[in-house]
Amino acid sequence: MSKVYYKTEEQIEQIRESADVLSLLLGEIAKAIKPGITTLSLDKLAYDFIHDHGGTPAFLNYHGFPFSLCISVNDQIVHGFPSDYVIKEGDLVSVDGGVDLKGFISDSAYTFGVGEISTEAQQLLDVTKESLFKGVEQAVAGKRVGDIASAVQEHVSPFNYGIVRELVGHGVGLYLHEKPEVPNYGKRGSGPKLEEGLVICIEPMINAGKAGVKFWDDGWTVSTVDGKLSAHFEQMVAIRKGKPDVLLTFEHVEKVLSKK
Repeated sequence: MSKVYYKTEEQIEQIRESADVLSLLLGEIAKAIKPGITTLSLDKLAYDFIHDHGGTPAFLNYHGFPFSLCISVNDQIVHGFPSDYVIKEGDLVSVDGGVDLKGFISDSAYTFGVGEISTEAQQLLDVTKESLFKGVEQAVAGKRVGDIASAVQEHVSPFNYGIVRELVGHGVGLYLHEKPEVPNYGKRGSGPKLEEGLVICIEPMINAGKAGVKFWDDGWTVSTVDGKLSAHFEQMVAIRKGKPDVLLTFEHVEKVLSKK
Protein backbone atom coordinates (compact mmCIF):
# COMPACT_ATOMS: atom_id res chain seq x y z
CA MET A 1 0.00 0.00 0.00
CA SER A 2 1.21 3.51 -0.82
CA LYS A 3 -0.51 5.08 2.19
CA VAL A 4 0.43 5.48 5.84
CA TYR A 5 -2.39 4.35 8.15
CA TYR A 6 -2.44 5.69 11.70
CA LYS A 7 -4.36 3.45 14.07
CA THR A 8 -6.65 4.35 16.95
CA GLU A 9 -6.14 2.80 20.38
CA GLU A 10 -9.05 0.45 19.68
CA GLN A 11 -7.54 -0.64 16.39
CA ILE A 12 -4.15 -1.26 18.00
CA GLU A 13 -5.77 -3.53 20.59
CA GLN A 14 -7.53 -5.46 17.83
CA ILE A 15 -4.23 -5.81 15.97
CA ARG A 16 -2.71 -7.07 19.22
CA GLU A 17 -5.42 -9.76 19.42
CA SER A 18 -4.48 -10.90 15.92
CA ALA A 19 -0.81 -10.89 16.95
CA ASP A 20 -1.65 -13.01 20.00
CA VAL A 21 -3.01 -15.75 17.71
CA LEU A 22 0.09 -15.57 15.54
CA SER A 23 2.39 -15.72 18.58
CA LEU A 24 0.59 -18.84 19.79
CA LEU A 25 0.90 -20.33 16.30
CA LEU A 26 4.66 -19.79 16.30
CA GLY A 27 4.74 -21.68 19.60
CA GLU A 28 2.89 -24.59 17.97
CA ILE A 29 5.32 -24.52 15.05
CA ALA A 30 8.18 -24.69 17.56
CA LYS A 31 6.65 -27.86 19.03
CA ALA A 32 6.18 -29.48 15.61
CA ILE A 33 9.39 -28.60 13.82
CA LYS A 34 11.88 -31.47 13.89
CA PRO A 35 13.78 -33.76 11.55
CA GLY A 36 11.54 -35.96 9.43
CA ILE A 37 8.53 -33.69 8.90
CA THR A 38 7.74 -31.81 5.72
CA THR A 39 7.40 -28.07 5.42
CA LEU A 40 3.98 -28.65 3.86
CA SER A 41 2.80 -30.31 7.08
CA LEU A 42 3.74 -27.13 8.97
CA ASP A 43 1.67 -25.13 6.50
CA LYS A 44 -1.36 -27.33 7.14
CA LEU A 45 -0.84 -26.96 10.90
CA ALA A 46 -0.90 -23.18 10.46
CA TYR A 47 -4.00 -23.18 8.27
CA ASP A 48 -5.94 -25.30 10.76
CA PHE A 49 -4.69 -23.40 13.83
CA ILE A 50 -5.58 -19.98 12.44
CA HIS A 51 -9.07 -21.10 11.43
CA ASP A 52 -9.60 -22.79 14.80
CA HIS A 53 -8.87 -19.42 16.43
CA GLY A 54 -11.40 -17.52 14.34
CA GLY A 55 -9.03 -16.05 11.77
CA THR A 56 -7.85 -16.61 8.24
CA PRO A 57 -4.25 -16.87 6.99
CA ALA A 58 -3.25 -13.38 5.85
CA PHE A 59 -0.71 -14.76 3.37
CA LEU A 60 -3.00 -17.25 1.61
CA ASN A 61 -3.87 -15.91 -1.87
CA TYR A 62 -2.13 -12.59 -1.13
CA HIS A 63 -1.17 -11.47 -4.65
CA GLY A 64 -1.63 -15.13 -5.57
CA PHE A 65 0.64 -16.65 -2.89
CA PRO A 66 -0.69 -20.22 -2.60
CA PHE A 67 0.11 -21.07 1.05
CA SER A 68 -0.58 -19.98 4.62
CA LEU A 69 3.12 -19.71 5.52
CA CYS A 70 6.32 -18.72 3.81
CA ILE A 71 8.86 -21.39 4.80
CA SER A 72 12.43 -20.72 3.73
CA VAL A 73 15.16 -23.31 4.39
CA ASN A 74 18.91 -22.71 4.73
CA ASP A 75 19.98 -20.45 1.84
CA GLN A 76 16.41 -19.34 1.15
CA ILE A 77 15.90 -15.88 2.65
CA VAL A 78 12.13 -15.33 2.42
CA HIS A 79 8.92 -16.30 0.62
CA GLY A 80 9.79 -19.97 0.22
CA PHE A 81 7.00 -22.39 -0.74
CA PRO A 82 6.01 -25.14 1.70
CA SER A 83 6.57 -28.46 -0.06
CA ASP A 84 7.37 -32.14 0.37
CA TYR A 85 10.85 -31.15 1.53
CA VAL A 86 11.73 -33.23 4.61
CA ILE A 87 13.36 -31.13 7.32
CA LYS A 88 16.77 -32.43 8.37
CA GLU A 89 18.96 -32.16 11.45
CA GLY A 90 21.01 -28.97 11.20
CA ASP A 91 18.62 -27.09 8.92
CA LEU A 92 17.73 -23.44 9.46
CA VAL A 93 14.01 -23.00 8.80
CA SER A 94 12.48 -19.54 8.59
CA VAL A 95 8.74 -19.55 9.23
CA ASP A 96 6.93 -16.34 8.22
CA GLY A 97 3.18 -16.08 8.73
CA GLY A 98 0.27 -13.71 9.11
CA VAL A 99 -3.19 -13.75 10.64
CA ASP A 100 -6.27 -11.82 9.57
CA LEU A 101 -8.55 -11.66 12.62
CA LYS A 102 -11.74 -9.72 12.02
CA GLY A 103 -9.98 -7.56 9.46
CA PHE A 104 -6.89 -6.82 11.54
CA ILE A 105 -3.56 -8.13 10.29
CA SER A 106 -0.53 -9.51 12.12
CA ASP A 107 2.78 -10.59 10.57
CA SER A 108 5.84 -12.24 12.12
CA ALA A 109 8.78 -14.51 11.35
CA TYR A 110 11.10 -16.74 13.35
CA THR A 111 14.05 -18.79 12.13
CA PHE A 112 14.44 -22.17 13.82
CA GLY A 113 17.62 -24.16 14.11
CA VAL A 114 16.61 -27.82 13.83
CA GLY A 115 18.35 -30.16 16.27
CA GLU A 116 22.10 -29.72 16.49
CA ILE A 117 23.21 -26.87 14.26
CA SER A 118 26.69 -25.58 13.50
CA THR A 119 28.37 -22.92 15.62
CA GLU A 120 28.33 -20.63 12.59
CA ALA A 121 24.60 -21.14 12.09
CA GLN A 122 23.89 -20.47 15.77
CA GLN A 123 25.86 -17.23 15.66
CA LEU A 124 23.89 -16.11 12.58
CA LEU A 125 20.61 -16.77 14.40
CA ASP A 126 21.76 -15.01 17.56
CA VAL A 127 23.09 -11.92 15.79
CA THR A 128 20.02 -11.59 13.57
CA LYS A 129 17.62 -11.84 16.51
CA GLU A 130 19.71 -9.42 18.56
CA SER A 131 19.67 -6.95 15.66
CA LEU A 132 15.87 -7.14 15.62
CA PHE A 133 15.72 -6.23 19.30
CA LYS A 134 18.19 -3.38 18.71
CA GLY A 135 15.88 -2.06 16.01
CA VAL A 136 12.80 -2.43 18.21
CA GLU A 137 14.46 -0.29 20.91
CA GLN A 138 14.47 2.63 18.47
CA ALA A 139 10.77 2.28 17.56
CA VAL A 140 9.45 5.17 19.65
CA ALA A 141 7.66 8.39 18.79
CA GLY A 142 9.98 11.18 17.68
CA LYS A 143 12.63 8.87 16.24
CA ARG A 144 12.95 8.16 12.54
CA VAL A 145 12.93 5.02 10.42
CA GLY A 146 16.66 5.51 9.87
CA ASP A 147 17.26 5.13 13.61
CA ILE A 148 15.79 1.61 13.44
CA ALA A 149 17.67 0.78 10.24
CA SER A 150 20.97 2.06 11.60
CA ALA A 151 20.59 0.12 14.86
CA VAL A 152 20.18 -3.12 12.92
CA GLN A 153 23.08 -2.35 10.60
CA GLU A 154 25.44 -1.31 13.40
CA HIS A 155 24.83 -4.56 15.27
CA VAL A 156 25.27 -6.81 12.22
CA SER A 157 28.16 -5.12 10.41
CA PRO A 158 31.00 -6.22 12.75
CA PHE A 159 30.24 -9.84 11.83
CA ASN A 160 30.71 -9.15 8.10
CA TYR A 161 27.28 -10.57 7.32
CA GLY A 162 25.30 -9.48 4.28
CA ILE A 163 22.30 -7.27 5.03
CA VAL A 164 19.56 -7.85 2.46
CA ARG A 165 18.60 -4.57 0.78
CA GLU A 166 15.94 -5.64 -1.72
CA LEU A 167 13.47 -6.57 1.03
CA VAL A 168 12.41 -4.45 3.99
CA GLY A 169 10.06 -4.16 6.95
CA HIS A 170 6.84 -2.22 6.61
CA GLY A 171 3.71 -0.77 8.14
CA VAL A 172 1.01 -3.29 8.99
CA GLY A 173 -2.35 -3.72 10.69
CA LEU A 174 -5.18 -2.79 8.35
CA TYR A 175 -3.33 -4.24 5.37
CA LEU A 176 -0.47 -6.73 5.23
CA HIS A 177 1.94 -4.21 3.70
CA GLU A 178 1.57 -0.51 4.42
CA LYS A 179 3.91 2.47 4.42
CA PRO A 180 6.44 3.27 5.71
CA GLU A 181 9.10 0.90 4.46
CA VAL A 182 11.56 -0.06 7.23
CA PRO A 183 14.97 -1.04 5.82
CA ASN A 184 17.67 -2.84 7.79
CA TYR A 185 20.41 -0.40 6.81
CA GLY A 186 20.59 3.38 6.86
CA LYS A 187 21.61 6.52 8.72
CA ARG A 188 20.41 7.70 12.09
CA GLY A 189 18.08 10.67 11.88
CA SER A 190 17.00 9.88 8.31
CA GLY A 191 13.74 8.67 6.82
CA PRO A 192 10.11 9.16 7.85
CA LYS A 193 9.38 10.29 11.39
CA LEU A 194 7.85 7.72 13.74
CA GLU A 195 4.55 8.99 15.11
CA GLU A 196 2.03 7.58 17.55
CA GLY A 197 -0.55 5.40 15.83
CA LEU A 198 1.92 3.76 13.47
CA VAL A 199 2.23 -0.03 13.63
CA ILE A 200 5.30 -1.43 11.90
CA CYS A 201 7.06 -4.71 11.25
CA ILE A 202 10.80 -4.73 11.85
CA GLU A 203 12.37 -7.72 10.13
CA PRO A 204 16.12 -8.14 9.67
CA MET A 205 17.04 -10.55 6.87
CA ILE A 206 20.72 -11.36 7.30
CA ASN A 207 22.96 -13.55 5.15
CA ALA A 208 26.02 -15.42 6.38
CA GLY A 209 27.81 -14.43 3.19
CA LYS A 210 27.12 -11.80 0.55
CA ALA A 211 24.16 -9.43 0.73
CA GLY A 212 23.08 -10.26 -2.82
CA VAL A 213 19.88 -12.17 -3.51
CA LYS A 214 18.53 -14.45 -6.21
CA PHE A 215 14.86 -14.38 -7.25
CA TRP A 216 13.44 -17.75 -8.24
CA ASP A 217 11.34 -18.54 -11.28
CA ASP A 218 8.34 -19.33 -9.03
CA GLY A 219 7.94 -15.57 -8.63
CA TRP A 220 8.26 -15.70 -4.85
CA THR A 221 11.25 -17.52 -3.36
CA VAL A 222 14.33 -15.41 -2.66
CA SER A 223 17.67 -17.04 -1.81
CA THR A 224 21.24 -15.98 -1.16
CA VAL A 225 23.33 -15.37 -4.24
CA ASP A 226 26.23 -17.47 -2.90
CA GLY A 227 24.25 -20.39 -1.42
CA LYS A 228 25.18 -19.48 2.17
CA LEU A 229 22.73 -19.51 5.09
CA SER A 230 20.25 -16.76 5.85
CA ALA A 231 18.19 -15.88 8.94
CA HIS A 232 15.01 -13.82 9.35
CA PHE A 233 13.21 -12.58 12.47
CA GLU A 234 10.21 -10.23 12.53
CA GLN A 235 8.20 -8.50 15.24
CA MET A 236 5.36 -5.96 15.22
CA VAL A 237 5.62 -2.72 17.17
CA ALA A 238 3.10 0.05 17.87
CA ILE A 239 4.79 3.43 18.08
CA ARG A 240 4.38 5.13 21.47
CA LYS A 241 6.08 7.88 23.39
CA GLY A 242 8.90 6.77 25.64
CA LYS A 243 9.18 3.09 24.78
CA PRO A 244 8.15 0.64 22.07
CA ASP A 245 4.92 -1.34 22.42
CA VAL A 246 5.78 -4.80 21.08
CA LEU A 247 2.50 -6.34 19.90
CA LEU A 248 3.84 -9.80 19.13
CA THR A 249 5.89 -11.83 21.58
CA PHE A 250 8.28 -14.70 20.97
CA GLU A 251 7.69 -16.01 24.50
CA HIS A 252 5.65 -19.02 23.36
CA VAL A 253 8.42 -20.06 20.96
CA GLU A 254 11.19 -19.53 23.50
CA LYS A 255 9.31 -21.52 26.14
CA VAL A 256 9.06 -24.51 23.81
CA LEU A 257 12.65 -24.26 22.61
CA SER A 258 14.01 -24.05 26.14
CA LYS A 259 12.59 -27.53 26.80
CA LYS A 260 13.89 -29.15 23.61
